[in-house]
Amino acid sequence: MTPSVAAKNRTKFSAKTFLSTVDGGRKIASFSAKQAIFVQGDPSDAVFYIHKGKVKLTVVSKTGKEATIGILSGGDFFGEGCLAGQPLRLCSATAMSDCSVMKIRQKAMIEVLHREHGFSDVFVTYLLARNIRYEADLVDQLFNSSEKRLARLLLLLAHFGKEGKPETVIPKISQEALAEMVGTTRARVSFFMNRFREMGFVDYNSEGLQVRSSLLGVVLHD
Repeated sequence: MTPSVAAKNRTKFSAKTFLSTVDGGRKIASFSAKQAIFVQGDPSDAVFYIHKGKVKLTVVSKTGKEATIGILSGGDFFGEGCLAGQPLRLCSATAMSDCSVMKIRQKAMIEVLHREHGFSDVFVTYLLARNIRYEADLVDQLFNSSEKRLARLLLLLAHFGKEGKPETVIPKISQEALAEMVGTTRARVSFFMNRFREMGFVDYNSEGLQVRSSLLGVVLHD
């Protein structure tokens, strides 16, 4: 292949198309709510990309205690530990709602990252943004009250502050899961959620938890 042909092929590459079409090393799968995508201890051999729906990441300790470590939604990657030589999954991924997820085999993912700089930029940008989020989570955990941490978590789950229109309704999530992610007790979460509802910041309906932008006041208030 001549350099001019190779350059032409590169310009035709579209990360969006790559992440939405089936090929040799990638496929799209559907998962229903509460269905496992992979389980802690499974072979780590692929990266996943969420087209729609929400996915919960959980880890179980040696004593059997389960903790929720993340909730992801459309446009998020997960399972990328295989790219760094991780042989087994360190957590479990479970669909929280009906999901459409692309599975990209480890070899196919490595090849496209090496070959297509545009896709590498998309992937690295995502990882950097997530790293910034983790740093913000740590600061939040160290310095903010449990009430403010809960409010921030709900706003993040509803995508307030993220590009695009917020998803004001969060699929059903237990107060136990919220307590794990906030780092407090279920009783405290229940107390704050009742107060948020009384103040009109949140409400419950048949689809899940509705979060209103007025909840931002709790996060911004000193």
